[in-house]
Amino acid sequence: MNEDAPEYAVNPCKVCAPLGASLAFKGVAGAVPLLHGSQGCATYIRRYLISHFRDPVDIASSSFDEMAAVFGGRDSLTRALDNVTTSYAPALIGVATTCLSESIGDDVADILRHYQPAEGRDCARVHVSTPSYAGTHLDGYYATVLALVQALAEGGPALDLVDLFPGIVCPEDLRWLKRTARQFGLEPCLLPDYSDTLDGGQWTEYCRLPPGGTTLAQIKQAGRARASVELGWSQGARETAGRYLNRDFGIPCHGLGLPVGIEATDAFLAALCRISGRPVPGELEAERARLLDAYADAHKVLAGQRAVVFGDEDTAIALALFLAEIGVTPALVASGGTGALAAVGAAFPALQGLDATFLPDTDFGRLGEAARLARPTLLVGHSKGSKLARELDLPLVRVGFPVHDRFGAARLTTLGYAGSHRLFDDMVNGILADRQAKSSIGYFYF
Repeated sequence: MNEDAPEYAVNPCKVCAPLGASLAFKGVAGAVPLLHGSQGCATYIRRYLISHFRDPVDIASSSFDEMAAVFGGRDSLTRALDNVTTSYAPALIGVATTCLSESIGDDVADILRHYQPAEGRDCARVHVSTPSYAGTHLDGYYATVLALVQALAEGGPALDLVDLFPGIVCPEDLRWLKRTARQFGLEPCLLPDYSDTLDGGQWTEYCRLPPGGTTLAQIKQAGRARASVELGWSQGARETAGRYLNRDFGIPCHGLGLPVGIEATDAFLAALCRISGRPVPGELEAERARLLDAYADAHKVLAGQRAVVFGDEDTAIALALFLAEIGVTPALVASGGTGALAAVGAAFPALQGLDATFLPDTDFGRLGEAARLARPTLLVGHSKGSKLARELDLPLVRVGFPVHDRFGAARLTTLGYAGSHRLFDDMVNGILADRQAKSSIGYFYF
């Protein structure tokens, strides 16, 4: 906890835990997220996700009223389960709690244990505790992934399978993770996988349950994988799906950061090499060479640049390491999370010795004050920083979640050599466009 933080927040640099839970459940085939709490929570989260992914998002609610808030929400949740089961015939209902149900102390596990569905209408049910007043959307996301694996994974003979547990990344990055695992001869169990459920094609008819997602059968097989790979440095201090599978099923767990940049992507591919026994494919080696060439081409543009980075902890740390790799000083690295970012300066040698400040558990009020002192030339983060970019008159390279004021967030790739190349070009071109716009004479050749 940041002891200097005030007891209030001005435009928090995070979103709530039930949103992360809803996003994770949307990555399971045939699943419907159900928030146990007031209707407003589901409406807010639906709006947030839709404006980022630009696809329909259904989130059910137990719709607490005054009586439920006083006497408990057992009846409300039971009715909601009946309605969802009847209307959607889902494969799974993911029940996540909100502030209201957590505050009154509803025993959701007991409610689900004693719930009796109508005959012939049963489905899997997974519960996760996600009060909005504790943690961030990233915490809710990882808690849900863990709950799914704990509830569904089974053991058995090993398969040519690798469990991949990514952080919150774009659908196109999820597709890259699946393609890359298959290039090494491994079938991926990617959890969650919302690459189709939140970035699918045009429908001829409306689908209540969008196609795609990790199937329940695939999650069951997670206990039979050769190994698991967890992507995201924020998972170091928490109980995770990978650690659970290692402890209960003996599956080796590789904990890595998001593969953004050459060094981090090298580490991810090296892990797949160890798991599969195969070398890095030539196609990926060629992508690496092109990225190195881009680094050399643009070094004179990036020399002396200072960036303010913000986002969830996984993204913020990955971006800070990437900036240091390409010669940009991550002058300020900020997040609404309270865990990994506080110790990141000491944990990563690449960030030591830089004129960098790390600001955990923050909001945009404090972030803005710190940004002015950091003397940046570039902002890197999500759309919630657009107001700060206008105030500082600096370019903002949009990365992470949420991206509400631009189209294409589902395809803003950052992972792997090709995704890093896309991000690198955006950063360089953002700096050049800013110089060009502010030039008294302008120029069209560089």
